[in-house]
Amino acid sequence: MRVLVQLVRDDERTDAGLYLPQGAKEAQEDAHYGKVIEVARDRPTTDEASENVSGVPHGAFVLFKKNAGIAVPWDDRLRLVDVKDVLATVEEVQADEAH
Repeated sequence: MRVLVQLVRDDERTDAGLYLPQGAKEAQEDAHYGKVIEVARDRPTTDEASENVSGVPHGAFVLFKKNAGIAVPWDDRLRLVDVKDVLATVEEVQADEAH
């Protein structure tokens, strides 16, 4: 199962910073950060009733292994990534929400 991820460059991150789950912090230097822009569905259709079967939420920010994924030839920011190579989902929080 795969998801399509758009890389987020460091200069595109919010000023508030990121909340990284435990375990993802250690992997940060060896990982890419991106946004899931498409997921595997139960049937190929434009019908909104099709179900996400990838297990990774559409629109989620994720960390994945730097050497993982297949680069999309027409856009160097896109990677087709196996779900097993997703290290963590990342939640962006405002500075006043961080503890």
